[in-house]
Amino acid sequence: MSIITDPLFYMVAIPALIALGLSKGGFAGVGVIATPLTALYLPPLEAAALILPVLIVQDAISVWWYRRDFDPWNLKVMLPGALVGMALAWAFAAYVSNDALRISVGVIGIVFVIYSLFTKIPAEGHKKTALGGAFWGSVSGFTSFLSQAGGPPYQVHVLPQRLPKLTLVGTTTIFFAIVNFLKIGPYFALGQFSTVNFATSMVLLPVAVAANALGIYLVRVTPVEVFYRIAYTLVFCVSVMLLWQGITGLMRG
Repeated sequence: MSIITDPLFYMVAIPALIALGLSKGGFAGVGVIATPLTALYLPPLEAAALILPVLIVQDAISVWWYRRDFDPWNLKVMLPGALVGMALAWAFAAYVSNDALRISVGVIGIVFVIYSLFTKIPAEGHKKTALGGAFWGSVSGFTSFLSQAGGPPYQVHVLPQRLPKLTLVGTTTIFFAIVNFLKIGPYFALGQFSTVNFATSMVLLPVAVAANALGIYLVRVTPVEVFYRIAYTLVFCVSVMLLWQGITGLMRG
């Protein structure tokens, strides 16, 4: 079974999967750079499909590690919305501009962080509604399916709740593990998997698993307030990156 052998591919893929591993370990947000980095070499949807097998293995590790730390209410209200969003993304995959999608997600994330700076969040967090959870779950499912950029919309709903650190990480892990698993069938239907990409994913897997373990360790030793500051900073930085990529992509087009 052949693999991608071009060194240029691994120059972007290895940093992408290290970021992905840290994200799956608990620093949600940083992993969103994985698909855009890999998409410097492959078409965006094909890049997402190449990363998907690695994602699923990382998800299995993280779900086992955080299996006792999650918030059932958030999963109950967000997952149905995510299913709707993924179904819409599948139906409109051929018609949605990746650059327009990146701009939209980038704007959402930047506005969210700026709004949070000027809104005092109580220690117990802001209460959220089931309708809001379903909406942001659908946006997250849509953007995750098309470009693995489901993090910022998801965090718009979850971060202001100020969940306990491990509960936040566990809920995020389980949510995206289910979303990623449900992508397998649609990606097959869209013809995005190949034996070459799958074999390449397996070659990259040890790097991703090692980064996953590092992320789990860093979450455990990071103080809660520092963790939340890092989380908001990551949302902002990732959103700026997505906005920049989208704008430059449209200008090139």
